[in-house]
Amino acid sequence: MLKSIKGKISAMYSDLGCAIARWKHKKNLPVLEERDRQILKTLKREGVYATTLAELGLSSSLNMLKSAYEQLSKIEPDKNDPLYEMWPQIHTVTEIPEIYAWATEKRLLNLIENYIGLPVTFHGVHLRQDFPSDHQFGTLLWHSDAEDRRIIKIFVSLKDVEEKSGPFQYIPRSLTSLFKWQYYWLYYKLWQSRYMGIDDEIVKQVIPKSAWKSCTGPVGTVVFADTKNTLHHGTVRQEERVTLFFCYTANPPERPELCTQYWDDTFPRLTLNSTSETAQALGNRG
Repeated sequence: MLKSIKGKISAMYSDLGCAIARWKHKKNLPVLEERDRQILKTLKREGVYATTLAELGLSSSLNMLKSAYEQLSKIEPDKNDPLYEMWPQIHTVTEIPEIYAWATEKRLLNLIENYIGLPVTFHGVHLRQDFPSDHQFGTLLWHSDAEDRRIIKIFVSLKDVEEKSGPFQYIPRSLTSLFKWQYYWLYYKLWQSRYMGIDDEIVKQVIPKSAWKSCTGPVGTVVFADTKNTLHHGTVRQEERVTLFFCYTANPPERPELCTQYWDDTFPRLTLNSTSETAQALGNRG
């Protein structure tokens, strides 16, 4: 009991220190273009912003998308029979120069720094294939991520995303703010699950399904999400979903041990002969 109390007090001091650091860094936040201020405003209000590569307008998007498809073509198709619970197939593509270049575009980093409120770090990218399932398990359960106090993950779809392909789904933060009892009820249920996730039936008890938001769209759909503070999940699907997952946190994050998966050997790595510039940038991630 004493150890638990000490741990909670330590966490409170840590959170207070982080809040003070954000306040001090506010005057150093980069200036955003008007279009990016609108993204930031929506992220702060809802926790998620959906757009497309074309609307986002980054110069490196075409090369990034082309390279992503080249990497996808290298992956051997899964030849196993469908399983009761077929877990996603994940490959790390952080070292692919064109993908890394898109992820570290100055506009993106400036936007994310304004949201997180502190200097940020880009951890890496997963190329992820999610397979059909007829029930909720794993990340199909409602959950929140734990790498940091604020996290931005960017999802870029490499296939059209319709309801049948299991889109990213979330509850707008405006419905679960700290001033609403639903927030405490839902996160109590998460705590009861040991943060493994809760199913649709539990969520429906306090947030009607009509209020849940699904991020559908064509190839190149881009979703910005604070996956720490926004309750979310992938939905049950009848078709495969293929997505790039980019991860950003404050530098350093609250739990750095959860971030290594984006560049270490946790998952198989797809690599090219990286340029020395890219290799040096990866080494200087901080």
